[in-house]
Amino acid sequence: MTRVGLVMARSAQVIGEEPFYHEFIEGLERVLTPAGVSLLVRMVGDRAAEADVYESWSARQQVRGVILVDLVPDDDRVALVRRLGLPAVVLGDPSTADGLPTVWTDDAGFAREAVGFLAGRGHTVLGHVSGPLGFAHTQLRRGGVEAEVTDRELTLLTAEGDYSLESGRAATALLLDTRPERPTAIVFDNDVMALGGLETIRAYGLRVPEDLSVVAWDDSAQCQLAVPALSAMSHDVARIGELTAGAVLDTFLDASARTVYEAPKAHIVERDSTR
Repeated sequence: MTRVGLVMARSAQVIGEEPFYHEFIEGLERVLTPAGVSLLVRMVGDRAAEADVYESWSARQQVRGVILVDLVPDDDRVALVRRLGLPAVVLGDPSTADGLPTVWTDDAGFAREAVGFLAGRGHTVLGHVSGPLGFAHTQLRRGGVEAEVTDRELTLLTAEGDYSLESGRAATALLLDTRPERPTAIVFDNDVMALGGLETIRAYGLRVPEDLSVVAWDDSAQCQLAVPALSAMSHDVARIGELTAGAVLDTFLDASARTVYEAPKAHIVERDSTR
């Protein structure tokens, strides 16, 4: 059977906590399986180990193509898969892909929308808990947040997490300890960190949304089941997986294609955490 490879250089704990990749893989398999293509998933500790996997897959001809995720600016994996002759699809901004087929979401634009949503509800001091700042998509989101805050003459406080529950707790504590102003609303770069943030907010004796509004990135069942239910920048993650799988199948027909596949538009779903 033809195989496609997906390597994730994140801890097993983070992957286990985060619904995004479960939904993404479900979308991939929904398209790949009927086409007679299986998905080979590996989790590794760092980028060097990820590169070793690609080298091994290529030498043993274990996969026909790969999906690249969590790219950084000038990512050397793009040159590596080209050297190895592995057809590849990038999940990320076209600026990171150096001409490889790309499934793109407008991280900067959606981040601006999240800020505008909160500004429209009267918030003037905002917090942003980002994912790892080395990732290109994180930089784009942070840039979008900063641009919208600047345009609206708001105040921004920032902290960095790693998408885990614990990092959400710690980053929120950092923002709430800020003086002289603490935020009245926080945008988190994923749902899991937002759940950790809720725990910290309660520990500080604050109420959501009366004292602090919360918006999560990547809507999920966890956002809906949280107390209070979390407002979120909602993406159709399974559909993004389907588009990525379709892009991979397209590379089998034309490995030289440079197509950019635009993911469905994200949108704010308002729930109790911002009302």
